[in-house]
Amino acid sequence: MDTSRKPSVSVTQHRRGTRTGECPLCRRMTALTFHHLIPKKMHRRSFFQKTYKREQLAIGIYICRQCHNGIHLLFDEMTLGKHFNTLEKLLLDEPLQKHFRWVARQRLATNLDEMLQHDSL
Repeated sequence: MDTSRKPSVSVTQHRRGTRTGECPLCRRMTALTFHHLIPKKMHRRSFFQKTYKREQLAIGIYICRQCHNGIHLLFDEMTLGKHFNTLEKLLLDEPLQKHFRWVARQRLATNLDEMLQHDSL
């Protein structure tokens, strides 16, 4: 995976719902879900409360469901919050890169393809 490219996504505070767009991890055009860069489960822990402001804890990125699931399958919440709390850190991890490359090769559901074409009109 080419990590020299700058991600075309900005980190943002959570807004309810999903979006449609390019996943910054696998680069597929699909429905996106919000991923808290510091998992919500960690927000009440004293380490995170002392280290980050409330606004910083709410920051995250919109990514596709398959990439999102892979991140949470590979790492627990504490590891994600302490070591993978930026988009750049997620992109640099070799096991995650392998997963993102695999996701990039997966075919999107037909009805999702139709939905994306309809949205772009």
